[in-house]
Amino acid sequence: MLQPPRHLGWLYLDLNSYFASVEQQAQPHLRGQPVAVVPAMTDATCAIAASYEAKAYGVKTGTMIYEARKLCPGLQIVPARHNLYVDYHHRILEEIERHLPVTKVCSIDEVACRLMKNERDPAYAKALGQRIKDGIQANVGIALRSSVGIAPNRFLSKVASNLQKPDGLTVLHIQDLPDRLFSFQLRDLPGIGANIARRLQDAGVNDIETFWHLPPKHARKIWGSVEGERFWYALHGIEGATEETQRRTIGHSHVLEPQMRPLPRARLVARRLTVKAASRLRREGYFATRFTVSLRFDKSHLRYRQHTAIPAAQDNFTFLQALEDLWQDMLGQFSHPRPDRSPSEQVNPGQIKKVSVTLYGLVHQSERAPDLFDDQDNAEQDRQQKARLSFAMDQINSRFGLDAVVMGSLPRPLAKFTGTKVAFTRIPEKAEFHE
Repeated sequence: MLQPPRHLGWLYLDLNSYFASVEQQAQPHLRGQPVAVVPAMTDATCAIAASYEAKAYGVKTGTMIYEARKLCPGLQIVPARHNLYVDYHHRILEEIERHLPVTKVCSIDEVACRLMKNERDPAYAKALGQRIKDGIQANVGIALRSSVGIAPNRFLSKVASNLQKPDGLTVLHIQDLPDRLFSFQLRDLPGIGANIARRLQDAGVNDIETFWHLPPKHARKIWGSVEGERFWYALHGIEGATEETQRRTIGHSHVLEPQMRPLPRARLVARRLTVKAASRLRREGYFATRFTVSLRFDKSHLRYRQHTAIPAAQDNFTFLQALEDLWQDMLGQFSHPRPDRSPSEQVNPGQIKKVSVTLYGLVHQSERAPDLFDDQDNAEQDRQQKARLSFAMDQINSRFGLDAVVMGSLPRPLAKFTGTKVAFTRIPEKAEFHE
């Protein structure tokens, strides 16, 4: 069996209550106050982040705002500003790089740094972690607290960062295992969600001590894949090889403010999201061959999701036409009277609460045939012309500012950064806030 390293190998930094902390840094009157960050200013939404002051009242990520107000009457509700969180993210990375190279950006509020041989001494590594924490507060923002974990492998360094929150600094040695972990619940370990937790329970594994003593092949069986075995080895301090992921989709979604939920206004938002996704597609050098629209309706809770195949394209016009075709399909299903149904059978979905568009079936331009822009049939020449026009629009907007040139009407009131938001697995590039 593989043996774990005896030395420290990784430093993991986790920003505490990141979105809420950034808002407290940017708005000093919020410091020390219970804060909930929301995607839209309505009590019908949920908190996407909560400050530690709010967490003390039971408000956490996913808490509905109408419930959060009951739990914490003095709660400060703040609309999310994803451009601000990305800006602070890069400032934090710059500060960390002053002390230690960043090996992997795991999310907008978590980074992992591999320790070199001269950095593995426990006293030195702990002092290094403290310097990084102090540097962030001194040079980026006093409200930005972080928890640091140091351990033999990356997985355990993340676990260590969770051992003391907020504002902790924990060193987890290989000789501390497994006893140091027994205070955790299985769901506390990163990578064990509700589904895996159920599988573990069905297999009679209800705590970390039981899991620790499983054969690694048994963990693979419980997961139903090699990921279970990898997880077992990671928990035991053994660093596994990681595979680089390839981009599979480009898309944007937006939860609509109440005044934007009527169908005609929601359609304008869908058009804006489509153009934004197409702009990203071009900037990253891809073509897409499929387009999907997903809609979630308010009150009726009905959903619409449909896709269409398209010739490999990266221009605004092709995707907007695909959107229009699917939108008309949705209207035919939900909004227009159906002559084959009685009045009691007619569907009234109501207004649209959330719009999502996705481009997939991606092909990188380096994999396209070299004669892509040579003279071909009329349809291909038309696509080439539309692509050139779309690139020209990108250049004009980049030079003269967001929405200097647009296609059709814009939704009013306009959400400036419609569709650009931080996701668990993706950090938007700064350019996206200007597309």
